[in-house]
Amino acid sequence: MQTNSGSAKILLVEDDPEIARMLAQTIQESGMAPTVAEDGKVMQALLRSNNFDLIVLDVMLPGEDGLSICRRIRADNTIPIILVTALGEEVDRVVGLEVGADDYITKPFSPREVVARIRSLLRRASYGLVANTVSRKLRFDGWQIDPVRRQLHDPSNARIALTTTEFDLLLAFCRNPGRVITREELLSLTHAGLAGPIERSIDVHISRLRQKIEADPREPQMLQTVRLGGYTFTANVEEA
Repeated sequence: MQTNSGSAKILLVEDDPEIARMLAQTIQESGMAPTVAEDGKVMQALLRSNNFDLIVLDVMLPGEDGLSICRRIRADNTIPIILVTALGEEVDRVVGLEVGADDYITKPFSPREVVARIRSLLRRASYGLVANTVSRKLRFDGWQIDPVRRQLHDPSNARIALTTTEFDLLLAFCRNPGRVITREELLSLTHAGLAGPIERSIDVHISRLRQKIEADPREPQMLQTVRLGGYTFTANVEEA
C-alpha cells in the first residue's frame, strides 16, 4: 500500500472506452498510475500479476457484473474498492456497500471527483483514522487489532479480512470502548457515509462488521445499537 496517493497503482475496470480513457487521463495527471481492464476476466489476470493499491470498478460490465466481482474479491482481499454505476437509487448504493465496496459513485460524475475519492480512500487505508493516533496493538475478548499493519486476528490467531471502512470503524470503537458514538461521529472519523445517506451507509458497514466479529450477529454482544444514540463497543479493550 502506498503511503500517499502519489504513484499509487489504480486498476480501472470499465468497459466504456471513452469513460476509461477520461478517467485514466485524469488519474495519471494527478500523479497516479492507472491500468484499465474492460471486464472481470482481464481484471483477474491483472490482479494475479500486479499489486494494485485500489480498484475503481464499474457495476455494469459485460459478463460478470461489478457487484458479483466485488463480492468475489472481498472473499480474500482487503484492497479498497470504489464502485461506479449509472444506477442512483438508495437500494443500489446499499447493495454496493453490502457486497464490500468502500465507496460508491454514480454517473454522471466529474473525473476529479473520482480522483478526490481515490485520494481520500488511499489516505484512510495508509494512515488509519488520523495521523497522530496511537499505533499500539489492541486486544478485546481474545481478538487483536493492529493499527499499523491494519490487520485483525481472531482468538485462534486467524486473520479476518476487513474492508478499509470496516477496519476504521472497528478501530474507532476500540479506541472509544464503552462510549456511545453517534453515526455523525463515525462519519467524521471514517468517511463511511460518503457513498450515501449517513444513517443507512453506517448501518450497513456496522452490519457487515458484526458478521465478522460477533458470535451471533443477530444478537450482538460487543457492538451494540443505542436507540436514538448510535453505537457502543462493550468489550474490554487493552493494549497488546
